[in-house]
Amino acid sequence: DISLARTQHAAYVQALLDIGLEVTILPADDNHPDCVFVEDQAIVVDGHVLLPVPGHPSRVAEQPPIADFLSRQLNGFQVCGMFGDARMDGGDILRLGDIFFVGRSTRTNDAGIEELQDLLSHLGHELRVIDIPENALHLTSIASTPTDNIIFAPKGYLPEDAFGELPEGSKVIWLPSEETYGCNTIGLPGNKVLVTEGYPSVLEALTSLGLEPILLDFSEIRAADGSLTCCSLFY
Repeated sequence: DISLARTQHAAYVQALLDIGLEVTILPADDNHPDCVFVEDQAIVVDGHVLLPVPGHPSRVAEQPPIADFLSRQLNGFQVCGMFGDARMDGGDILRLGDIFFVGRSTRTNDAGIEELQDLLSHLGHELRVIDIPENALHLTSIASTPTDNIIFAPKGYLPEDAFGELPEGSKVIWLPSEETYGCNTIGLPGNKVLVTEGYPSVLEALTSLGLEPILLDFSEIRAADGSLTCCSLFY
């Protein structure tokens, strides 16, 4: 339902504005219906912008307007790209402090991971690789960081040691597999967290951490294999 999808996207934008964030909405491109999923097209880290080659050929032409906007908006940032056989979607990247996790998936290959490794090593960050199961598209499809020291992930998709040893005070909270979609959250200032409606265990976990959930209906975005993190790019 395209009309309802637009309504849900507008509510998402409004939630970010209500928290006090500055939001820029780029023009839609009807030739590329996946263009709403901007997360995949750029990775912003410590004054650098990595422009990956998207993992699906149909999405390559989505990147130029995003790259153009970032080059103008992030004056002074170093912009770098991927080349050759390297492929990566931004949705395969998850950050916890100075540790980055990257999903090896149908959209992100070893050559792409190697180029990300080069950048993160230069910046002094650690990169850990997680193999994404066939029934998930991206790492952020099955995991998120509602805070700087908490990872939400569903049981049954990844081994319990998938994230490795975490820094003191950090942990993975494993949630029921039937609430996988709800594990995709966005942590925001003021202990607020965007979360989709309909996932009681996720909601209980957030409130027990002293966080304030902001509930959104994302049913139509989900119907297109999208989730909360897919629709924004933070910098």
